[in-house]
Amino acid sequence: MLAKSKYPPPSRKIQKIAHTFSWYGWLSLWVQLGLAFASILILLFAASGRKFSPDASAGIGIGIFWSICSFLALWVTIFFAFRYTHIAKGLLREPDVHFSPRKAETVQLLRFGVIFGFIGILLGLFGAGSSLGVLIAKTVSQPPGMAITNPNRIVRALDVFVVVANFNLITAHFVGAASSMWLLEKLHLHHH
Repeated sequence: MLAKSKYPPPSRKIQKIAHTFSWYGWLSLWVQLGLAFASILILLFAASGRKFSPDASAGIGIGIFWSICSFLALWVTIFFAFRYTHIAKGLLREPDVHFSPRKAETVQLLRFGVIFGFIGILLGLFGAGSSLGVLIAKTVSQPPGMAITNPNRIVRALDVFVVVANFNLITAHFVGAASSMWLLEKLHLHHH
């Protein structure tokens, strides 16, 4: 026989907020993890390929640096997405027995999620911009219709991989920032 709780079940409003936090938290977490995994594989391939290539472009290194910074910021937003799932669980538990999140702390966490998402997007844009600048400079410096005598001027696939990794990271940060903003909006709607 199941023991009855001395606490009433959470209201429909709280259950709806908890469901929203759970759904968007898990969705954001898994999308960001997938994009983070793809980005790190691409960056590892590009970085290791640069070590074996004698004509590695120095300009692409700055794109890899900004990618790594964006990747590290992504782990913070992934942590926030994981916290959203725990907030959902906390909303459905008995208030005196387990963690029950307070609205002010939840709003603060969501705001930090938005801020870190935009910081990550900015870092990813720095990486993509610097990498694209190098690719454009290489492309423009190639004489049309002539054989390329300087191998440093060739646009290589490894150079393009850094741009792809940065765009994956920008997308992952966008997902994190968008889910945080959406949850913040839903929380305010339910409050009013």
